[in-house]
Amino acid sequence: MLLGCQETVFSTGTDEHGTKIQEAALQSGSPLPQYCDHISLQYRTLFQSCNIDYTDFVRTTEDRHKSEVHKFWNVLQAGGHIYLGTYSGWYCTPDETFLSENQLAERQGPDGCTYKVSAESGHPVEWTNEENFMFKLSSFQDDLLRWLQNDESVHPAKFRRQLIDFVSNDDLLHDVSVSRPKDRVHWGIPVPDAPHQTIYVWLDALVSYVTVAQSKLWPPDLQVIGKDILKFHGVYWPAFLIAAGLEPPRSLLCHSHWKVDGKKMSKSKGNIIDPLDCIVRYTASGLRYFLLREGVAHSDGNYSETKAIRILNSELADSLGNLLNRCSGKTVNPDQIFPKFCQHSFSIYCNSDEALKLVESLSALPDLVKDHFLACNFYKGIDCIVATLHAANRFFESQKPWELCKKHQSPHQNGVLHLTMETLRVCGILLQPIVPELSDTLLRKIGISKEKRMWKDIRPFSWEQGRLCNVPISAEKIMLYKRIMVSKS
Repeated sequence: MLLGCQETVFSTGTDEHGTKIQEAALQSGSPLPQYCDHISLQYRTLFQSCNIDYTDFVRTTEDRHKSEVHKFWNVLQAGGHIYLGTYSGWYCTPDETFLSENQLAERQGPDGCTYKVSAESGHPVEWTNEENFMFKLSSFQDDLLRWLQNDESVHPAKFRRQLIDFVSNDDLLHDVSVSRPKDRVHWGIPVPDAPHQTIYVWLDALVSYVTVAQSKLWPPDLQVIGKDILKFHGVYWPAFLIAAGLEPPRSLLCHSHWKVDGKKMSKSKGNIIDPLDCIVRYTASGLRYFLLREGVAHSDGNYSETKAIRILNSELADSLGNLLNRCSGKTVNPDQIFPKFCQHSFSIYCNSDEALKLVESLSALPDLVKDHFLACNFYKGIDCIVATLHAANRFFESQKPWELCKKHQSPHQNGVLHLTMETLRVCGILLQPIVPELSDTLLRKIGISKEKRMWKDIRPFSWEQGRLCNVPISAEKIMLYKRIMVSKS
């Protein structure tokens, strides 16, 4: 939206069918529909708390989705891609997937007995023998490899290479079951003309993207997934789509996981992080900033409360918030304005090394950040913004505007304030996708209207256009992480 796209679809939702949901509802003591309503509402509440705005939230229990799944199934069946067969093998309920022998590992339980688990997830498996409808996945090997040869198909590249290795291996690319007997999985969408079977939860869930987008917006430009579901989105999904006569996604972005103090999150270890607790502790802006600042797609991130507090205090409270409060305080800005730019005064008074470095950094910043954000390397874009804010703080400190104010050196004073506040304006616009609420507070304070916050408005130093001439600033102050700093100092 920041770039001015006229039609954007950003969808999310909840997958609500399958054995895992059946068992979870039973353990909770709630009827299945009410259990799904509760979980779906929790996700909506979390997204709202984190200022995550979406165009559609799809639930796989909705009638519109069930109808789309039936249409998709009928297309696959009419194309001869589905057949009835007998499946014997290992099934992992937590992952809702069948596994071959070479996808298993052995673990030793507390009783000393060994048992089989998924080698990838570590979840237990059970032997299954049942009659299912099967999808001819193996016949799409060439199509999948052709899609994966495109460098843009899957990011980061390490995950694309993993998919190529998987698809190229004839021992791994087996036909896949796309239904389960209803007497084993009753909580699912019935197979058309075969009510004794329910549609495999992953085929059901993947079609939710079609439910949202419909054919007019297909294929999606980008689908964001976790590395634990890479196989479903990078093998099954494009094969299903090709079989149905649809294009695969133009690109998949696969992200890694978060660990806690270097250890995998686990209920048994008691180190699960509740995002709602983090919002109370750091604010929604603080949580968003930390996750996007520290998270990298290609490797697992490490969540640490100590690190989170240090980063938020250093970068949001000090580098950003404190700089804004200093340049808008009445001590250095008695007229409470965003001063207009004067080329003559600036050339005379603001020609120090710190000023020239800041001008150079700020001029290059929009293009650098745009490239990183478009590549979904948000941490690199944020790093560039923080480096520019550090340069602005060094410039502001070197110019000592509090002394200039005492000496009534208005031209020099205004030049310092303009360059500092122009830096804050540009950084505020660039940070909108990362911390929208915080950016709005910053931009409102320095008098930037909502109509002037798009990418086309971001180019710094458009002084000849007479922009930002003595704009009054609001009395609002950013007092972001003062509580954290006090409690942790």
